[in-house]
Amino acid sequence: MKMTKVILEVCVDSVESAVAAVAGGADRLELCSSLVDGGLTPTPGFLIQCKNLFCQKNISFFCLIRCRPGNFIYDHNEVEIMKEDAKILRKHGADGFVFGALSENGDVNMKICREIIRVCHPLPVTFHRAFDFCKRPTIEVEVIIDLGFERILTSGKQQNAQLGVKLIQKLMEQVGNRIIIMPGGGITKDNVKYILENTEAKEIHGSFKSLKEETETTQSEEDKVPIGERQGSSYVTSESTVSEIVDIIKNV
Repeated sequence: MKMTKVILEVCVDSVESAVAAVAGGADRLELCSSLVDGGLTPTPGFLIQCKNLFCQKNISFFCLIRCRPGNFIYDHNEVEIMKEDAKILRKHGADGFVFGALSENGDVNMKICREIIRVCHPLPVTFHRAFDFCKRPTIEVEVIIDLGFERILTSGKQQNAQLGVKLIQKLMEQVGNRIIIMPGGGITKDNVKYILENTEAKEIHGSFKSLKEETETTQSEEDKVPIGERQGSSYVTSESTVSEIVDIIKNV
């Protein structure tokens, strides 16, 4: 039995998902947009509304800083966008930030990370799953620590955190208390116990989405008109799944 509470961070891209995550017992929300693209920077309005809704609850709001889908190799203009986004979100009450940047060779881009951290300071920063694209994870984790990140979100360079437990465990042994290694990616109520027992992680991360049932209204003729390239079903965080996850981690 663990003496320390495991922190549950839920990644959400809508108010509906945020409400479900908090109702289910999430400790922290990572706010983003477009989870279908792996998550992009959230709007200030989303952050403001979440803070208004949950002002009476002890919930932290970390904002993803990622200006576009695709790889994590950014040019000057993209870095400037992300710095401005971080400034705006900080002004509106973000409690922390989540980002990552790589160089062409697969190493952490220290210059870009320092630039963005400077804007975020002194708020905590998480290096996101760009870490899973690093070619030398045991070396790059030391770079990330030196840069001043508080935690790393990782699936252990595998399709999901369950498959990546060996690397996650190795990283945790390597870093000790110098940084938080937070498993994330494909975590479900069926594998969370296995992941926690095999890594002894202090924090875990997931979106815990389920298919949103379409009503007759949303299936009207008007909604058959395409807007953008993606059409069809949408997913939202499941309150019941989050609640089940909370119950499981309490008993690990």
